[in-house]
Amino acid sequence: MPELNAVFVKAMNLDEAWYLCIKKAVEVGYEYLITRGSYEGQKRKEFDFITIQITNPGQRPLAPVVPAGLPAPATDNDIEKYFLEYLATDQKKPDEDYTYGQRLTNPAASLTDKIDQLKLQNINQIEEVIKMYKSGHGTNQATMEIAMPFDLLLKDPPCLRMIDTRIRYGKLHIMPYFRSWDLIGGFPMNLGALQLLKEYMAKEIGVEDGEIIASSKGLHIYDHYWDYAKIRTGKK
Repeated sequence: MPELNAVFVKAMNLDEAWYLCIKKAVEVGYEYLITRGSYEGQKRKEFDFITIQITNPGQRPLAPVVPAGLPAPATDNDIEKYFLEYLATDQKKPDEDYTYGQRLTNPAASLTDKIDQLKLQNINQIEEVIKMYKSGHGTNQATMEIAMPFDLLLKDPPCLRMIDTRIRYGKLHIMPYFRSWDLIGGFPMNLGALQLLKEYMAKEIGVEDGEIIASSKGLHIYDHYWDYAKIRTGKK
């Protein structure tokens, strides 16, 4: 039986990381039919597992730079708006089950049980991690959780599950994990917004901005993006 193909990509900035991941997905992505989840009944190419190290994720622009004539998946303005609306606050629309920002800054808002709400009341994970690091950098406890057990019952559970962090060599680094991750439609916006979050946290803590090392067992390209991916990477 074949073994899982664990892929490692190292890039200088977010644009290069996006390009290299698309190129690799076209080359080695596992093609299968979606039987549950977004776009059920369609196909996608997906990595078995991937780790992406981005050494200078703060380099501007944060959004991908695409060839003329090819639509960009996001702009820096889109990324900033996404960060402010979906990552930095607990606001959500009536038709949304959650936002990443709600889970990070006010997880009690996701619960209906009053006892659980009281336990989580006033826990802003972003501010708690900042506070933790201000008292010392030598810890492995500064992990921010997105996932909750009842997510298994949601039609569309969160793709981003956790954001781990560490301070080393005077810089704040983050290690996000995505259970599933749309490489074309989600990757640029997600990592751009996480970079803005990291920059804010680093400034508050009083350290330099560091790297992003992201991982996923579900980074994929939907079949309606296959032609886009081939054009972007010059593949026939």
